[in-house]
Amino acid sequence: MTWVEIVGYGGSVLVGLSLMMANIWRLRWVNLFGAGTLTVYGGLIGAWPVVTLNSFIVVVDVYYLVKLSRERDVFSFFEVPQNMPFLREFLRFYSADIEKFAPGFELHRTQTPHVRLILRNMLPVGLFVCGPAKNGEAEIYLDYVVPGYRDFKSARFVYSDDHDGLRAAGLHTFVATARVPAQRRYFRRVGFVQDSDQPWRFTRPV
Repeated sequence: MTWVEIVGYGGSVLVGLSLMMANIWRLRWVNLFGAGTLTVYGGLIGAWPVVTLNSFIVVVDVYYLVKLSRERDVFSFFEVPQNMPFLREFLRFYSADIEKFAPGFELHRTQTPHVRLILRNMLPVGLFVCGPAKNGEAEIYLDYVVPGYRDFKSARFVYSDDHDGLRAAGLHTFVATARVPAQRRYFRRVGFVQDSDQPWRFTRPV
């Protein structure tokens, strides 16, 4: 296999991978690199239809990436009771996906939880559940965002919000237990500090 063929196969793999992604931002970026690579490949072998098509795809990807970067989403919390029918249906529908990130989570087992839907442009895209633990700590039982909206905009909103209600209750520190690698990467990325003695325990000021 020549290096030119490797370039062609690499571009094809990137385009194929992009089509498997639920996150539209990531999809556009990977598709852009894939189409760009195939444009170069087409030029190397003199396949101008390949160059034309993939150049067009590059332009389309760049257009939508610029458009996405300029969008200003509106986020808000919507506190809901534990017995709300919509909440029960939300948890049921996403139960398998929630299990991947928060194994063993069961809302009815949490103690005096604050249950908040995360709204993005008035669409319910996530669920944040926490409750008082000890010594002013607020334990995070669930911090979940549905597929397709995992671009960390929701996370930045969740942890930049004032959380006045939690502070009024005397809570000053978020505490999270991360049992799976994906959780640990997420909490580190949003500013939590990992406990050196208990690597599954993460903390951050409220």
